[in-house]
Amino acid sequence: MGIVAAILAFAQARQTHGGAQLPEQRALPPRDVERLVEMLLGSGDRPVLSVVQQQFALDAQQFGLVPPLVPRLATRERVIDRGKPCLCFTSFTETDREFAQRKQEARQPFLRVVEITEDTLDPKIWGQNWPYEYDSYLKTALPTTTKYGGRGLGASDAGPAAQKLDREPWLKRIFAGYAFALDYRDRRGHAFALFDQEQTRRVTEKQQPGACIQCHASNLALYRFVGKGDIMKGFEIVSGMPYQAARDMRDDKGQPLVQHSIACAECHDPKTMGLRVTRPGFINGIKALRAKEGMTDYDPNRDASRQEMRPSVCGQCHVEYYFKGPGKVLTYPWANGLRVEEIETYYDKEGFSDWTHAETGDKVLKAQHPEFELWNQGVHARAGVVCADCHMPYQRVGALKVSDHWVRSPLLNINRACQPCHAVPEAELAGRVLTIRDRHYELLQRAARATTDMLDAIVAARKAGGSEEALQKAAALHRRAQWRLDFVAAENSMGFHAPQEMARILGEAIDFARQGQLEAERAGRGR
Repeated sequence: MGIVAAILAFAQARQTHGGAQLPEQRALPPRDVERLVEMLLGSGDRPVLSVVQQQFALDAQQFGLVPPLVPRLATRERVIDRGKPCLCFTSFTETDREFAQRKQEARQPFLRVVEITEDTLDPKIWGQNWPYEYDSYLKTALPTTTKYGGRGLGASDAGPAAQKLDREPWLKRIFAGYAFALDYRDRRGHAFALFDQEQTRRVTEKQQPGACIQCHASNLALYRFVGKGDIMKGFEIVSGMPYQAARDMRDDKGQPLVQHSIACAECHDPKTMGLRVTRPGFINGIKALRAKEGMTDYDPNRDASRQEMRPSVCGQCHVEYYFKGPGKVLTYPWANGLRVEEIETYYDKEGFSDWTHAETGDKVLKAQHPEFELWNQGVHARAGVVCADCHMPYQRVGALKVSDHWVRSPLLNINRACQPCHAVPEAELAGRVLTIRDRHYELLQRAARATTDMLDAIVAARKAGGSEEALQKAAALHRRAQWRLDFVAAENSMGFHAPQEMARILGEAIDFARQGQLEAERAGRGR
């Protein structure tokens, strides 16, 4: 007899007699038992819920069996009743439902509900195909805080993040005459990258180039449109445009070209979901760095291993950069290497300075957020641990292994961020991190005091009539000291990404600042 007919016969018998087995006269032949077992347990690419199972569930409900009956076998062995094979049946429990659902999830990690292309920049559309990742990405709008930083209140909660300048007054002094002396706030999540940039006084009160859009928005449509299909050319043109002009550009249909903060398309290929680098500044910068290492014509999207690509997708924005030449082309200064002195040498050779310090008149540099550079100098990088391992750890959602796109401090998620590698209690891990950061903060404050003391000495020497020639040494030391202090202060890990390297840099900052102070005092005394 056919499998469906046998199941129907069993359903009728079960309803009438409450029996748990097929009646002897309805027993299935051995081969049919094997076929049904195969369908129930899953084989190869067959779906967990086979046509037979689905039909039986409908039939069972039709016969008034609630919950519906579904055949279930604990093993692939045949069940024998009086010398003949038959099937045992039980109710379809919640555990069975969960098991079937999870097996199906594991076979198909995502379902393409909508088609995603290179022109799809709205993360909400991507979220229809990848809802778990999108749901966690939305959480980047939530305020989170640790001892040494946080995102403060969200925009919907009454305003931007906390003001660093109020908490650390020395920042105003080292940035005197520069836009960062107006507004310098705590970091917030990816959801606010574009909003915060538009609201900062550095943009609303000072003229900024379109280069800033590279790391704060989904910009591929803008670069393609301006470059007439050539992203690199579009990037170079947009870099030199006024910020607001670039931000407000529209395509031929009148649609805005910049509408979203950084999101899915920046890091994922829409066809394969594989990782990719989309920031032209990084592509040029890493090419220059690899050339120094002997690799010519390096393209990360073509040549990088997956392990190299994983930190690159974060490093394409979380880096030091500057605006090069009259065209203000966003450039990563990596031709000599990633260490603080190697970048400084690059700037010296280029004759570049960010601005002239308002108090001292010295030409100085402003560091951006060199997380990628300093992570490269740390123990985690040497161990092969990359940004996402700690800031976007995997989480289990049903049968799926999903990368958590709520990018945040590992201290807020120690269990999944740290304990997969460090088999010690959460409290101990948090204590270790806090110790590193407390010590780093104290050293940072010492470097800041040394730098402001140097600024006081230089200002006093100028008032006392010290000559420009006599103050040249102090000016050079000012540039070197402040560059190192800012390189560390602008980095967002409070020392954790590379504790030894950052302590070395701060030690040099203190040394150069005190030397600069002494040189200024000598110049003030006319020596």
